[in-house]
Amino acid sequence: MKKMLLLVTHGVMLLIGFATGIYLLPILTQPPAPDDKMVGRVASQALFTGQFQPDLKGSDALHYGDGTLYVSNAMISFSGSISPGPDYRLYLSPEFVETKADFLAKKSMMKQAGEVKTFDNFIVTLHDDIDPAVYNTAIVWCEAFGIFITAGKYQ
Repeated sequence: MKKMLLLVTHGVMLLIGFATGIYLLPILTQPPAPDDKMVGRVASQALFTGQFQPDLKGSDALHYGDGTLYVSNAMISFSGSISPGPDYRLYLSPEFVETKADFLAKKSMMKQAGEVKTFDNFIVTLHDDIDPAVYNTAIVWCEAFGIFITAGKYQ
């Protein structure tokens, strides 16, 4: 009985440590976030603006975004914060989505704009083949775990 109790308690602690490591690793390894001046340069050229709001249907206490998006022809910048996590991608969608199910159902219509590596402000440079005016929504998605983080309609 004592061996079983030790096995269970040590197993639980191992799982807690592993989960904590997955959560903290992106925070510890993120590059320096762009400062407000850098975000402001993109904002001054923005054709569109939008909001990430933390109270979307598909967001929760561990997966959310809160702040302002600025979309120019060449870049998308964000002033605010998103919950930390690994392997975040920014997608552009022609339709607003706010849940994982909506994202997966419409993913074929979307365009991956780039990686999001910082959690307080970010800037994503758009590839030449992406016209942000064709889309109306920016979505942060965790590619590694298939988790919806946040979305914001910008036009």
